[in-house]
Amino acid sequence: MKLSFEKSALLNGINIAMKAVPSRTTMPILECILIDASDEEIKLTANDMELGIETKVAGTILEPGKIAIEAKLLSEIVRKFPDSQVFIEADENYNVVLDCEKSKFKIAGKSGDEFSYLPYIERDRYISLSQFTLKEMIRQTIFSIAQGESNKQMTGELFEVRDDFLRMISLDGHRISIRRVKLKDHYEDEKVIVPGKTLSEVSKILSGDSDKEIVIYFTGNHILFEFDDTIVVSRLIEGQYFNVDQMISNDYETKVSLNKREFLDTIERSMLLIRENDKKPLILTVGENNMEAAVKSAIGSLKEDILIRKEGKDITIGFNPKFLIDALRVIDDEEVDMYMVNSKAPCFIRDGEGAYLYLILPVNI
Repeated sequence: MKLSFEKSALLNGINIAMKAVPSRTTMPILECILIDASDEEIKLTANDMELGIETKVAGTILEPGKIAIEAKLLSEIVRKFPDSQVFIEADENYNVVLDCEKSKFKIAGKSGDEFSYLPYIERDRYISLSQFTLKEMIRQTIFSIAQGESNKQMTGELFEVRDDFLRMISLDGHRISIRRVKLKDHYEDEKVIVPGKTLSEVSKILSGDSDKEIVIYFTGNHILFEFDDTIVVSRLIEGQYFNVDQMISNDYETKVSLNKREFLDTIERSMLLIRENDKKPLILTVGENNMEAAVKSAIGSLKEDILIRKEGKDITIGFNPKFLIDALRVIDDEEVDMYMVNSKAPCFIRDGEGAYLYLILPVNI
């Protein structure tokens, strides 16, 4: 096999494929990226058996073939090459030569036949939406999946297609994040749980271009994302997701409307007084046209007034300030509405059209 590439194109392909290379594994072949030029295209593939990525790279096939090369070493070598033409050559004994201008590396590769190819995915159940929309929906929900939770479902997000809407839901036991968007065409209903790691890696690769589409295919065990010259295949999380609709109520005793930026700035200032492992709450006291935000810790105290519009009763309620910050940072509206029942019931931040909803549990004060 002998191939040539522009360094920038090759490095971009390596960076994409690397996202599916496991950091630790007992199978050395999984630490590799497969370079496959046995057909008329050059494809780079990585697969950790849960997440697999295949991306096409522009280059010239001088001699067809395929070779598996240790991913981290390949990445570091190509990164250090000058911005010029890169040649990759492999012989029948899997010896690899990487050549760029005056630099020539000789390293050991592995047989491409040992590599685990991506599973075959039927492409009859799917939806299509813009890359920008999916990237935004991931950004606006990914922060509230559970990290290392024993309940596997909490480490993923629910993808629910119903009535030609896509709804994405994440929760971690303290909060729920929901984003909902209207799809352009009619699609069959779907309901799957996608690992958070998969969504995080897909989001990093997506260009976020509103003019570019991504097609998402569903099967019983896998989800496939196809966009640009890349496909990402992931196992789904098995089991039943939580009935989130049962946790959501339209009832409220107090509604507060306020400027998002002003509220966010206040909370971020309060965080200056809270150390990382300190569980001091932010206490909100809602009056007629005014809401006082207060925090008190071993470092000091802060009180700040925020102008609001209020419907309903006065209320005093406490929150983990980080949870409020996470939600407010991903809301693009200038003004937000908060709905509260009492100091022990969940607070909802939502818009009037149902595009987003953030449920946050209060803390005892």
